[in-house]
Amino acid sequence: MRPLSHWLHHAALVILLVALLGGCGAAHSDPELLRRRYHSSATDKEREYLLYLPAGYHDGQTQRWPVILFLHGGGERGDGLDDLDYVMRHGPLMEAWIQKRDLGLIIIGSQLPVFEQEEQLRSRQGIPKPKRLESSIPPREPESRPDRPMVRTEDADRQPWDELGPPEGWWKSEDDLLAILDEVLRDFRGDPDRVYLTGISYGGYGTFYMAAAHPDRWAAIAPIVGTGDPATATVLAEQNLPVWMFGGGRDGLVRIGWLYQMAQALEAAGHTSVRFTVHEDMGHDAWKRVYSGQDLYDWFLSHVRH
Repeated sequence: MRPLSHWLHHAALVILLVALLGGCGAAHSDPELLRRRYHSSATDKEREYLLYLPAGYHDGQTQRWPVILFLHGGGERGDGLDDLDYVMRHGPLMEAWIQKRDLGLIIIGSQLPVFEQEEQLRSRQGIPKPKRLESSIPPREPESRPDRPMVRTEDADRQPWDELGPPEGWWKSEDDLLAILDEVLRDFRGDPDRVYLTGISYGGYGTFYMAAAHPDRWAAIAPIVGTGDPATATVLAEQNLPVWMFGGGRDGLVRIGWLYQMAQALEAAGHTSVRFTVHEDMGHDAWKRVYSGQDLYDWFLSHVRH
């Protein structure tokens, strides 16, 4: 009779083999954050952008991955080098890299140059650059709760900007954004039929601008606390590009009525794929609740470019 130790050793080997075979289909490679160098046509200088590769990306060489292009707000502008990590202060990159959520998407984070908007950098004075912690997850910034009452009134006046949006906006980096996106699709197995565009504040305006300028590039868009020129609604309606707009009911910077005007213009133009969610209790930072949830990412992944 064989000793008990023999059978225990045999059983351990069987358990190990079953575990290895059972895990063959699981994702093993860790997520990765790259800094990619490029020459900016907007500034004629060398800059970098952030590229997040999800868990499992390196497990195969044939799978194509969905891609999010994220456009940050005015307060995260910078030189694209020393300032670049501020792009992770909000949005999908913060969720995936800093909060360590497995969203299953490639995420691109370019940085809008300062241009002539140095005063916008005051909003981040004293705020450290976001940093991924080795063994923990940092606390989230609290949501704002402005004192303005939750009363639905649509502003009668039109927003003060045309289809380019607020001054020194993302339209000035249009060529850079397209070049970066094309590079990621070519070199990192991005799926050109599942490219999603989203942004906050300045980036919300940039989302509408880039969508109207290149409506055939995106599978779906989600502008947050930013809007577009109603005159461009026809272009988006003709493409029937899926749109999910978000606003803060107490937003004192981008007035909620301006978003309503865009949503109504889209429907008037015949657009049939418009969603519009207003977080009545929130101010300008409504994006914190939107990106920290799962609904937007699931909605993105339900769309393929047509």
